[in-house]
Order: sequence, then C-alpha cells, then structure tokens
Amino acid sequence: MIRRGIEDFWKAEHIKRGYDVVYTPHIAKLDLWITSGHWEFYRDYLYSPMEVEGQEYIIKPMNCLGHILIYQTRQHSYRELPLRYAELGTVYRYERSGVLLGLSRVRGFTQDDAHIFCRFDQLEDEVVGVLDLAHFMIDTFGFTSYQVLLSTRPEKYAGTIQAWEEATETLSQALARLKVTYNIDPGEGVFYGPKIDIKFEDAQGRGWQGPTIQVDFNLPQRFNVTYIGEDSKEHLVAMIHRTVLGSMERFLASLIEHYGGAFPVWLAPLQVMIIPVADRHLDYAYKLEAALRSDGVRTKVDARSERVNLKIRQAQLDKIPYMLVVGDKEVAAFTVSVRLRSGEQAASQSFDSFKESVKGTIANKVKDLRL
Repeated sequence: MIRRGIEDFWKAEHIKRGYDVVYTPHIAKLDLWITSGHWEFYRDYLYSPMEVEGQEYIIKPMNCLGHILIYQTRQHSYRELPLRYAELGTVYRYERSGVLLGLSRVRGFTQDDAHIFCRFDQLEDEVVGVLDLAHFMIDTFGFTSYQVLLSTRPEKYAGTIQAWEEATETLSQALARLKVTYNIDPGEGVFYGPKIDIKFEDAQGRGWQGPTIQVDFNLPQRFNVTYIGEDSKEHLVAMIHRTVLGSMERFLASLIEHYGGAFPVWLAPLQVMIIPVADRHLDYAYKLEAALRSDGVRTKVDARSERVNLKIRQAQLDKIPYMLVVGDKEVAAFTVSVRLRSGEQAASQSFDSFKESVKGTIANKVKDLRL
C-alpha cells in the first residue's frame, strides 16, 4: 500500500512535468548490451544469456536501451525536443549473496527511471529541472538532511576526455545555477558519463543513496540517436539518465527507517481505525468506515470483543495515525472522538468535519500529525 502511494504520486508529478510514462520488456537481445558497452563494463553483474531460437537474450540490468528504442521508432525534429520518458522499470543485477541486505540491496529492483533526449543547448536547463524535481521529492517525503556529490570520470570509461569534460561542466553549471553546495567524488562516475548523486539521511542519521543524474554523450553515439535540426541535417541528441528516488525497494527501506513505521497520513497503510465501545455501536462504526472508504481514506473497524483501552493501545502500537472511538454519545450526535497515535485526544467533533480534515491532510501530504 505504501509503495502504491509512492508510485501514484511519482506518476502524477512526472506527467505534470512533461514526462511520458512508458513500459519496456524485461528481456532484450544480448546484441543491444554489447553495442551499449554494458556487456564489456558490467559483465560480472549481468545474468547469463538465455538462447531462444538461435538468438541470445538477457534479463535487463538497465532501462535506458528500451527508452532509446522507443525514441528510435520514428524520426524527430528539433522542435519536439526535449522528450522525457519515465518508467518504474524493474531491472536485474547479479549481486553476491554476501552483500544482499533486506530491501536495501537486492538482485531484482525497480528504478524510478527516466531518460531525457534533448539538444545540447537544452541540456543545462534539463539538468536544472531534474534537480528541482529531486529536491521536491526529497522534501515531500520529509528528508531534510542530504549530501550532493558530483562524480567524475572513472578509470574505465567510454568516449573522449573532451566529451567527459563538457558533460561534467554542464552538471557543475546546473548546480551553480541553483546555488547547490556539493562535493567532488573523484572517479565515481559511470562508464558512459559523470553524474550528480544525492544521498540523504534518515531520522537516525543513516545515509541512503537517492536521486542520481547522469549526462551521457556515449550511448547516443553508439546507437546513432539523432534528431533533425534547423539545418535539415541529423544531429546527435544529448541524453540524461536520472532517478529522483533511486530504487523503489531501497527508498521504501529508507522511509521505514526514517519514520520508524509512523508514516505521514498519506503514506500510512491504514489511516483510520474505528473503535466501537460496544457491539451495539458496530453498525455506526461500519457506516463511518464505508463513508471514509468511499472518499479514498484507508479505514478499518476493530470489531473484536476486547476492552476499548486495549484496542486503543494496539492501534497506537501499530502506529495508525487516527483512532475514532464511538459510543452512545457519538452515535446519537453523528460525531466521533478522535485520538492520535501519539496519545493526544480531541473533544468530540462532527464526523463530516473529521472526514474533510483527514482528506485535506492526505491531499496536502502533511508530514506532522496534529489535532
């Protein structure tokens, strides 16, 4: 449920910002990965090829080649650029069993991936746009402390030194435009280009790899990814690889650690627990449940034959944001007695007033829960 909430928000924000949300297959011909250079540079982390009708395929380690193939389904004019393809794409990389760790390091994971195809004169603006989206995402999810790194050319790299210097300078200028403080991370770029990495800290001070922005002049050359310019000639595109959350699995792990399970209301798997005082209040409780659910609020009735205090205590331990205690007075007046997981309690209020309040808290993605 948490992941669905993240994904729905992610998709909506990307559509607002001019991205096309796409899907690509989980397997592809090995020839593609040989052409791209991944087979040469990352072979130890790729799964073994499978042969089908004399053709070798592998399960994909990245989404970028699928997006290139989408771009190449037709010719593009300079007027169309930039084109932004976004995908919650699951990829597979062989990790040694000794380094696997919960959700944080897995062999199959979903990247909140996107690739931007643009002209070289648009490149800096597009990097700035990605940085703006990354900061918006980090802030919305409640992370306040993070480190920005500019990762430079590694020992094994593709392309020319001049192209690397131009790409690195573009990233540096975009950071300067936004007045972002950053450190250099020497030699930590990917084989096809330099990158900006954003590592954020959770509430316990632990660091997590989050957004990454990579400028690539290499793959457009290898796959001849072009557009028709004002001069009616073909020109190579500039390509940006980027994530603004990272892998969904690792990001979910970071959220769990950051909030200690006490998620903001909009992310909480269960947002409201309704606690009837006695069995005679069950009909009223189920009526409230149906009304909240019809407005998209995740709600459940605790119908167990247990003491009210025990039910309240269990809901607090489960870190459910709101508890609605309903008894004779509430049934008679169509009200609810509201409690927070912190133990804070409010005077009885009308059910309609509570419903509108919780809907606003969810819609505005409020981080702090208060009465």
